[in-house]
Amino acid sequence: MWIKKGLVFDVNKFLSPKIGSHASIPYCMYLNDDNFRIYFSSRSLDGKSYPYYIDAIIKNGKIKLKGKVVGPLLELGELGTFDDSGIMPSSIVKTNDKIYMYYIGWNPQVSVSYRLSIGLAISTDGGLTFKKAFEGPICDRTKEEPYFNTAPFVLKEGPCWKMWYISCTEWNNINEYPEPSYHVKYAESQDGINWIKEGIICIDYDIKAKAIGRPCVIKIKDQYNMYFSYRDTVDYRTVKGKGYQIGNASSVNGIDWKRNYEIDGLNLSDKGWDNMMMEYCHVFHHNGIQYMIYNGNNFGKDGFGYATK
Repeated sequence: MWIKKGLVFDVNKFLSPKIGSHASIPYCMYLNDDNFRIYFSSRSLDGKSYPYYIDAIIKNGKIKLKGKVVGPLLELGELGTFDDSGIMPSSIVKTNDKIYMYYIGWNPQVSVSYRLSIGLAISTDGGLTFKKAFEGPICDRTKEEPYFNTAPFVLKEGPCWKMWYISCTEWNNINEYPEPSYHVKYAESQDGINWIKEGIICIDYDIKAKAIGRPCVIKIKDQYNMYFSYRDTVDYRTVKGKGYQIGNASSVNGIDWKRNYEIDGLNLSDKGWDNMMMEYCHVFHHNGIQYMIYNGNNFGKDGFGYATK
């Protein structure tokens, strides 16, 4: 059973000209011993998204932040590029002496709210600094996926790189506002850069999940476990039970999944920072304890908290 531990990063304690609100899509990277680095994205006062990190000590079921917030780690792209309005870290992979940061790049649009793509930045100094691998995205809309790709989670298993990512399938005008629907697909790569996408759907729509947020996949022995967020497309910003909640799925091959929406301890709280939404989680193990860091109401406006199991 999961036990919620509360808000660990209160963004209101770290406000600055570049950090105006939010600490979204947290990802916790192991450094050494009990030392970790938590990457996340904050919004500036003019609504742009930038990547940051803060170090933490994780020990005996507790997360304690240490030091200052560092960043922005990357500058926005040139005018007209895929990430000229936002960069949001989504997944981190250590490979040899490099660290790959897969990130969400976004632009505002005219007919709909935004367009999302997947970018890559690389660190050669242990994750202290990053440099964009390319000015353009590594995964974007195509003739088969005409809307957007976003929110990847990547695992490297031997020579094979595996990606579970969000693919948008349509926009609909709901209450006179364009709302997207998206589900989880799967892709593979031999180098972590060039991806083969064959349209494999892992977590599709059902009566509960009308839109499915950034997946997190961990492998325990021979079984893959995925945590994802799901929501309705109507009134999900304002009505409890329609906004993001966290689901789970299991698989033996990483492609065919059996899902579960009833997870002990991960219900919406009665009050507080996660009483309306829970989303964008990252799950990891450390010294026999399972940790989940996640966002709450308003897509991480207050910051991020955690739970243990």
